[in-house]
Amino acid sequence: MLSFKKPTIEDKQWVDECLKYVNSFNCEYTFGNLLLWSTSYLTTICKYKDFLLCRWGRNNNYMYSVPIGKGDFKDAVEQIISDAKSFHITPVIYGVTENYKKLIDKYFPDCFSYEYDEGYNDYIYSVEKMAELKGKKYHGKRNHITNFKKNNPDWTFEILNQDNINECIALHSEWIKNHEDDEDYSYEFEAVLTAFENYEKLGFVGGLIRVDGKVIAYTMGERHSDRLFVTHFEKAPAEIQGAYPIINQEFTRNCLMNYEYVNREEDLGLEGLRKAKQSYNPELFLEKCVATYNG
Repeated sequence: MLSFKKPTIEDKQWVDECLKYVNSFNCEYTFGNLLLWSTSYLTTICKYKDFLLCRWGRNNNYMYSVPIGKGDFKDAVEQIISDAKSFHITPVIYGVTENYKKLIDKYFPDCFSYEYDEGYNDYIYSVEKMAELKGKKYHGKRNHITNFKKNNPDWTFEILNQDNINECIALHSEWIKNHEDDEDYSYEFEAVLTAFENYEKLGFVGGLIRVDGKVIAYTMGERHSDRLFVTHFEKAPAEIQGAYPIINQEFTRNCLMNYEYVNREEDLGLEGLRKAKQSYNPELFLEKCVATYNG
């Protein structure tokens, strides 16, 4: 039987070794994402041979990841099916992209059905286009940045490090206070604090914008692969025009130019978030589905 546990920072080395073989740009498959949101999504992980297996949920109501690693993929999926059946539940695999759907269908023909939800698809952008913001499609973004620089001539960009982390925590805390009537952001703030507490060990990269010496925007994320970076967090006051576009552009220019793409994660079906992500004209819209075992 598989043995699952909550991820800790000590798991990073073996998990990263498995993630080297990931065949997808899925934002979920980074160690940072698994660790930071483990409380919110009730994430547990298991090392099966040379595979990483993830399980989400509680009380015998679980969903699984596709097996990530090297070796016998069919055997690893069979282990997932067996684990689910031990709880007398239907095996369900979450976050299945097209590459993994083909693998599942190859080894388990006509055994899985698939369901899509646009809210959980990933927005993936060209780093070059995000840095340059050229053309009519980005006219509005350039205007916002121009106005920001005009209204805040003393703005500066900094790389995020141990010396300015506490200022970013304070900014995020203030942002939550201004949005406390919208929804519960406690899980997000816990994820942010975990990220900052383990910032160097996680290998995260981030940046911030100052105005009059005060931090007014920050962002951070991590390497997914040689081609892809995943942005996990980005916060700025909505009332400061251009704050989001400028932290986005400056971070891309200063920190991401060695990558081809940046994954800015899902919109979760939230209208405002969807509009914001679509406004940057994604290069790829990564479809992910839920695979339910019917065999």
